[in-house]
Amino acid sequence: MVVLVTLIGDMVGSRQLPDRAAVQRRLADVLAEVTDLLEPAQRLETTVGDEFQGAFRDVGTATLAALLVRLAMLPEVDVRCGLGHGDVTVHDATRSPLLQDGPGWWAARAALEELARPRRSAARTWFEGPGQGGVNAFLLTRDALVDRLGERGLRLLAASLRGATQSDIAASESISRSAVSQQFARGVGAVRDAQALMSPPGAGGGDDE
Repeated sequence: MVVLVTLIGDMVGSRQLPDRAAVQRRLADVLAEVTDLLEPAQRLETTVGDEFQGAFRDVGTATLAALLVRLAMLPEVDVRCGLGHGDVTVHDATRSPLLQDGPGWWAARAALEELARPRRSAARTWFEGPGQGGVNAFLLTRDALVDRLGERGLRLLAASLRGATQSDIAASESISRSAVSQQFARGVGAVRDAQALMSPPGAGGGDDE
Protein backbone atom coordinates (compact mmCIF):
# COMPACT_ATOMS: atom_id res chain seq x y z
CA MET A 1 0.00 0.00 0.00
CA VAL A 2 1.34 3.44 -0.97
CA VAL A 3 -0.07 6.97 -1.00
CA LEU A 4 -0.34 8.34 -4.54
CA VAL A 5 -2.16 10.96 -6.56
CA THR A 6 -4.32 8.95 -8.94
CA LEU A 7 -5.82 10.07 -12.24
CA ILE A 8 -8.90 8.77 -14.01
CA GLY A 9 -9.79 10.48 -17.28
CA ASP A 10 -12.21 10.13 -20.14
CA MET A 11 -12.97 11.73 -23.48
CA VAL A 12 -15.85 14.21 -23.65
CA GLY A 13 -18.59 13.39 -26.15
CA SER A 14 -16.60 10.59 -27.73
CA ARG A 15 -19.69 8.65 -28.80
CA GLN A 16 -20.41 11.34 -31.38
CA LEU A 17 -16.97 11.10 -33.01
CA PRO A 18 -17.03 9.85 -36.62
CA ASP A 19 -14.01 7.57 -36.05
CA ARG A 20 -13.79 6.60 -32.39
CA ALA A 21 -11.23 3.87 -33.04
CA ALA A 22 -8.78 6.32 -34.58
CA VAL A 23 -9.18 8.76 -31.69
CA GLN A 24 -8.68 5.98 -29.14
CA ARG A 25 -5.46 4.95 -30.91
CA ARG A 26 -4.32 8.55 -30.82
CA LEU A 27 -5.13 8.75 -27.11
CA ALA A 28 -3.02 5.65 -26.43
CA ASP A 29 -0.08 7.27 -28.25
CA VAL A 30 -0.50 10.50 -26.28
CA LEU A 31 -0.62 8.63 -22.97
CA ALA A 32 2.62 6.83 -23.87
CA GLU A 33 4.32 10.12 -24.74
CA VAL A 34 3.26 11.82 -21.50
CA THR A 35 4.33 8.75 -19.51
CA ASP A 36 7.81 8.94 -21.05
CA LEU A 37 8.02 12.66 -20.33
CA LEU A 38 6.85 12.65 -16.70
CA GLU A 39 7.80 9.15 -15.48
CA PRO A 40 4.75 8.65 -13.22
CA ALA A 41 4.49 6.16 -10.39
CA GLN A 42 2.08 4.20 -12.61
CA ARG A 43 2.06 4.65 -16.37
CA LEU A 44 -0.84 6.35 -18.10
CA GLU A 45 -2.84 3.79 -20.05
CA THR A 46 -6.28 3.21 -21.46
CA THR A 47 -8.60 1.01 -19.41
CA VAL A 48 -12.18 0.38 -20.55
CA GLY A 49 -14.31 2.29 -23.03
CA ASP A 50 -12.98 5.83 -23.35
CA GLU A 51 -11.32 5.92 -19.93
CA PHE A 52 -7.65 6.07 -19.01
CA GLN A 53 -5.71 6.15 -15.76
CA GLY A 54 -2.32 6.63 -14.13
CA ALA A 55 -0.81 7.53 -10.77
CA PHE A 56 1.72 10.11 -9.61
CA ARG A 57 3.88 10.90 -6.61
CA ASP A 58 2.64 14.49 -6.25
CA VAL A 59 -0.38 16.58 -7.20
CA GLY A 60 1.62 19.05 -9.30
CA THR A 61 2.81 16.41 -11.75
CA ALA A 62 -0.67 14.89 -11.88
CA THR A 63 -2.19 18.24 -12.86
CA LEU A 64 0.53 18.71 -15.48
CA ALA A 65 -0.17 15.28 -16.94
CA ALA A 66 -3.88 16.04 -17.21
CA LEU A 67 -3.11 19.28 -19.05
CA LEU A 68 -0.59 17.73 -21.44
CA VAL A 69 -3.04 14.98 -22.42
CA ARG A 70 -5.80 17.54 -22.94
CA LEU A 71 -3.61 19.81 -25.09
CA ALA A 72 -2.48 16.89 -27.23
CA MET A 73 -6.07 15.80 -27.94
CA LEU A 74 -7.55 19.26 -28.58
CA PRO A 75 -9.13 20.59 -30.71
CA GLU A 76 -10.49 17.31 -32.13
CA VAL A 77 -11.69 15.97 -28.79
CA ASP A 78 -11.60 17.23 -25.21
CA VAL A 79 -10.77 15.19 -22.12
CA ARG A 80 -11.56 15.57 -18.44
CA CYS A 81 -9.58 14.17 -15.53
CA GLY A 82 -10.47 13.36 -11.95
CA LEU A 83 -7.52 13.39 -9.55
CA GLY A 84 -7.51 11.74 -6.13
CA HIS A 85 -5.10 11.48 -3.20
CA GLY A 86 -4.92 8.42 -0.98
CA ASP A 87 -3.70 4.91 -0.32
CA VAL A 88 -3.43 2.57 -3.31
CA THR A 89 -3.19 -1.21 -3.04
CA VAL A 90 -2.05 -3.23 -6.07
CA HIS A 91 -3.45 -6.77 -5.98
CA ASP A 92 -1.95 -8.02 -9.25
CA ALA A 93 0.97 -6.14 -10.81
CA THR A 94 1.12 -8.53 -13.78
CA ARG A 95 -2.16 -7.33 -15.23
CA SER A 96 -2.55 -4.41 -17.62
CA PRO A 97 -4.17 -2.28 -16.40
CA LEU A 98 -3.13 -3.20 -12.88
CA LEU A 99 -5.63 -4.92 -10.60
CA GLN A 100 -5.82 -2.43 -7.73
CA ASP A 101 -8.08 -0.37 -5.52
CA GLY A 102 -8.02 1.80 -2.42
CA PRO A 103 -9.03 5.29 -1.25
CA GLY A 104 -6.79 6.93 -3.82
CA TRP A 105 -8.81 5.45 -6.67
CA TRP A 106 -12.12 6.09 -4.94
CA ALA A 107 -11.15 9.77 -4.63
CA ALA A 108 -10.22 10.01 -8.32
CA ARG A 109 -13.56 8.44 -9.28
CA ALA A 110 -15.40 10.89 -7.04
CA ALA A 111 -13.53 13.77 -8.70
CA LEU A 112 -14.46 12.53 -12.18
CA GLU A 113 -18.09 12.20 -11.10
CA GLU A 114 -17.97 15.78 -9.80
CA LEU A 115 -17.03 16.90 -13.31
CA ALA A 116 -20.18 15.18 -14.63
CA ARG A 117 -22.44 17.38 -12.49
CA PRO A 118 -24.23 20.22 -14.36
CA ARG A 119 -22.52 22.93 -12.29
CA ARG A 120 -19.11 21.58 -13.41
CA SER A 121 -20.01 21.10 -17.07
CA ALA A 122 -17.35 23.58 -18.21
CA ALA A 123 -14.63 22.24 -15.88
CA ARG A 124 -12.11 19.71 -17.14
CA THR A 125 -9.99 18.82 -14.10
CA TRP A 126 -10.94 18.26 -10.45
CA PHE A 127 -9.05 17.10 -7.35
CA GLU A 128 -10.20 15.28 -4.23
CA GLY A 129 -7.64 15.33 -1.44
CA PRO A 130 -5.69 17.51 1.01
CA GLY A 131 -5.79 21.20 0.12
CA GLN A 132 -8.36 20.59 -2.58
CA GLY A 133 -9.83 24.09 -2.30
CA GLY A 134 -6.62 25.76 -3.44
CA VAL A 135 -5.83 23.09 -6.03
CA ASN A 136 -9.29 23.29 -7.58
CA ALA A 137 -9.17 27.10 -7.66
CA PHE A 138 -5.98 26.75 -9.71
CA LEU A 139 -7.49 24.07 -11.96
CA LEU A 140 -10.69 26.02 -12.66
CA THR A 141 -8.72 29.13 -13.62
CA ARG A 142 -6.13 27.22 -15.63
CA ASP A 143 -8.65 25.27 -17.66
CA ALA A 144 -10.75 28.38 -18.33
CA LEU A 145 -7.69 30.10 -19.79
CA VAL A 146 -6.98 27.05 -21.95
CA ASP A 147 -10.55 27.21 -23.27
CA ARG A 148 -9.83 30.71 -24.64
CA LEU A 149 -6.80 29.66 -26.69
CA GLY A 150 -6.96 29.03 -30.41
CA GLU A 151 -5.22 26.11 -32.11
CA ARG A 152 -1.89 27.93 -32.31
CA GLY A 153 -2.12 28.96 -28.68
CA LEU A 154 -2.73 25.34 -27.69
CA ARG A 155 0.36 24.23 -29.60
CA LEU A 156 2.49 26.98 -28.09
CA LEU A 157 1.37 26.14 -24.57
CA ALA A 158 2.06 22.43 -25.07
CA ALA A 159 5.54 23.18 -26.41
CA SER A 160 6.30 25.55 -23.54
CA LEU A 161 5.19 23.02 -20.93
CA ARG A 162 7.53 20.50 -22.51
CA GLY A 163 10.46 22.89 -22.05
CA ALA A 164 10.64 24.83 -25.33
CA THR A 165 11.69 28.47 -25.16
CA GLN A 166 9.92 31.24 -27.04
CA SER A 167 12.78 31.26 -29.54
CA ASP A 168 12.40 27.51 -30.06
CA ILE A 169 8.67 27.92 -30.57
CA ALA A 170 9.06 30.78 -33.05
CA ALA A 171 11.40 28.64 -35.14
CA SER A 172 9.18 25.55 -35.06
CA GLU A 173 6.05 27.56 -35.93
CA SER A 174 7.86 29.67 -38.56
CA ILE A 175 6.58 32.87 -36.96
CA SER A 176 8.24 35.88 -35.40
CA ARG A 177 9.32 36.05 -31.78
CA SER A 178 6.90 39.00 -31.45
CA ALA A 179 3.98 36.80 -32.55
CA VAL A 180 4.94 34.23 -29.94
CA SER A 181 5.16 36.92 -27.25
CA GLN A 182 1.66 38.09 -28.13
CA GLN A 183 0.29 34.58 -27.63
CA PHE A 184 2.06 34.31 -24.30
CA ALA A 185 0.54 37.62 -23.22
CA ARG A 186 -2.94 36.32 -24.09
CA GLY A 187 -2.79 33.45 -21.62
CA VAL A 188 -0.10 30.99 -22.65
CA GLY A 189 2.47 32.53 -20.32
CA ALA A 190 0.06 32.72 -17.39
CA VAL A 191 -0.88 29.05 -17.68
CA ARG A 192 2.74 28.00 -18.05
CA ASP A 193 3.88 30.05 -15.04
CA ALA A 194 0.98 28.93 -12.83
CA GLN A 195 1.62 25.30 -13.73
CA ALA A 196 5.32 25.72 -12.94
CA LEU A 197 4.39 26.86 -9.43
CA MET A 198 2.33 23.69 -8.96
CA SER A 199 4.83 21.25 -10.46
CA PRO A 200 8.11 20.09 -8.90
CA PRO A 201 11.38 21.35 -10.48
CA GLY A 202 12.16 19.70 -13.79
CA ALA A 203 8.58 18.58 -14.47
CA GLY A 204 8.11 20.89 -17.45
CA GLY A 205 8.05 24.53 -18.48
CA GLY A 206 10.51 26.47 -20.59
CA ASP A 207 12.07 29.86 -20.01
CA ASP A 208 11.20 32.94 -22.01
CA GLU A 209 14.59 33.11 -23.63
